[in-house]
Amino acid sequence: MSTRSSRPRAASAVALAAALLTTLVTGCSSSDSGSGRGSGKGGSEAVSLAGSDRLGGAPVYVAQERGLWSAEGLDAKVTTLPTGREALNAVLGGQAQLGVVGDLPAVTAALGGREVKVVADLSRFSDWRLLTRTDRGIGSFAALKGRKVGVPQGTNVEYALSRMLGSAQLTPADVTVVNLAPNQVGPALARGDIDAGVTFPGFYEATRTALGERYAELPFTGYTARTLLVAGAKTDGKTTAAVLRTLVRAQREAAADPAGARKALVAQSKGALEAGHVDAFHPRYEYGATLSTQLLTQLTEEAAWAKSAQKLPGSADRAALLRYLDTAPLKAADPTAVTVAP
Repeated sequence: MSTRSSRPRAASAVALAAALLTTLVTGCSSSDSGSGRGSGKGGSEAVSLAGSDRLGGAPVYVAQERGLWSAEGLDAKVTTLPTGREALNAVLGGQAQLGVVGDLPAVTAALGGREVKVVADLSRFSDWRLLTRTDRGIGSFAALKGRKVGVPQGTNVEYALSRMLGSAQLTPADVTVVNLAPNQVGPALARGDIDAGVTFPGFYEATRTALGERYAELPFTGYTARTLLVAGAKTDGKTTAAVLRTLVRAQREAAADPAGARKALVAQSKGALEAGHVDAFHPRYEYGATLSTQLLTQLTEEAAWAKSAQKLPGSADRAALLRYLDTAPLKAADPTAVTVAP
């Protein structure tokens, strides 16, 4: 049977929320932070974004490093959190107007009836790895049966694990699932607390270093993770369109100068990303803000899985999920990028 560790303690969650609020409140108008029409520096419009995966949300960080927001009259404050789940919570809690999140957190919010809109699919990534140790003898996904597997639950990494298991006709009930923070998977493997783990690509190399000759991995390309931009219910559509125009410009600049974009990402990470990792993984992402039929199909599939595996409420119907896609801001920024059909 699958066992799940307890969620972070309430005190830690409160501390995180308080720290986030303190950081973000400086980027919001004290009179109208939720609508996104507040006053920023020099009369510009203040807007707050909560991010997670820096590579998946690379256009946000390139825009930040190069000061591209001002061309749209924006004064943007970007805060990076450990996971997309926490970035989503910042949007839902009103501490950020927009969030850079994974596809699964967005799906769970929709199933929960939360007031949030998906306004763009910023990037796609399919180069996943199951991390393990040579002394565990896990040479295939089928060999995971009965093993302890660490994963940050509630993130798209958890869905990646389910797809890995499904490729071997296994389910999460066939393994012992251990809920770990993304940066805890590698150390847990090194200690021998788990037999295998799935985490974000930014922690692959640290895990390899920690395990040395004991390091082993199984590649998996059977799941395309999407980095989404979501907007809170009170976020102004014109503000969102201005943010998207900035991100479209940032992506065009990055495509024209990939090496420069990677340097901008390393600089913006302030030590969190190593140049070697960015050089290796940035080219593995497909960038370009879109809202496509493929996105809606994937969200529908994930919603069906979440209802079955996580017993979540809400409708996984395609039409119900379509209502969570707000196409107007992206159409205003780049009309050709919206191809989703009912």
